[in-house]
Amino acid sequence: MTDHVHIQEVGLRDGLQSIATTMPTEAKMRWIRAAYDAGLRHIEVTSFVPPKLLPQLADAAQIVAYALQFDGLTVTALVPNLKGADNALKAGVHRIVAPISVSTQHSLANVRRKPMEMVQEFARMRELIDAYGSSTTLIAGLSTVFGCTLQGEVPVDDVCDVVRGSLAAGADTVALADTTGHATPAQVQRVIAAVRAVAGERLRSMHFHDTRGMGLANTVIALQSGIREFDASLAGIGGCPHAPGATGNVVTEDLVFMLESMGYHTGISVERLLACRQILAEALPQEPLYGFINRAGLPNTFTQQRATQ
Repeated sequence: MTDHVHIQEVGLRDGLQSIATTMPTEAKMRWIRAAYDAGLRHIEVTSFVPPKLLPQLADAAQIVAYALQFDGLTVTALVPNLKGADNALKAGVHRIVAPISVSTQHSLANVRRKPMEMVQEFARMRELIDAYGSSTTLIAGLSTVFGCTLQGEVPVDDVCDVVRGSLAAGADTVALADTTGHATPAQVQRVIAAVRAVAGERLRSMHFHDTRGMGLANTVIALQSGIREFDASLAGIGGCPHAPGATGNVVTEDLVFMLESMGYHTGISVERLLACRQILAEALPQEPLYGFINRAGLPNTFTQQRATQ
């Protein structure tokens, strides 16, 4: 296989928003530079939300401005509402992802709107982007797609309804997230097939959590289903503040190792990613860091011939 798989680092947003510690802006900048030097070309750098709600991300505009200096780096920000989208557009992000929970209970907890009310807000974001004459990509980031700690089962029909609404509202692409770590491989296969029947090639990205150890297994199924973009977090930090117990994004280092071992091209150096962890260890000394490759080391049979883009 010579397929290129895009990895988006989301630790700077999903990781940091889920912990009490506020990482200094300078450390975030060091993280972005180190990630870029390791070969990452997609980074979700922040979220535009009120600082009083998430003081960890109060420096959003400053971080975006820094990230935009790196040639070829696609800079993404998450926004929960129209005001956040306006701020993100003013900052100059390349991509905006709006979180649209399929679970009603999670949606109310996360954005204080029911799913279809959030789709309406999403439509207003589309109108705003068009009014700006901006080329910014608008992503419908569906969350709690595979289950919810608050609601329980999330029917596939509900997922497809939100996808249809998001596409009608002007989504450029659709991303599916296992926000609460419920997903299993067979379920991932079924849901991707159902959503692809609605969204076609606009379904492009998956966001898995490793809460129950299924993250990499689910990734393999998604790969077999044609997905070529995945979110991951350095050292596996992160989770969802409104999903109790749903900690742990897929570890970026472990994901890159698996993909490269399978013959996919990521353009990312595992060794340099492992070195990046020191930035987190220094800036977040009280936070647990995860990762099998960091713990066990790279096997002596592993050679990465295409480590840089």
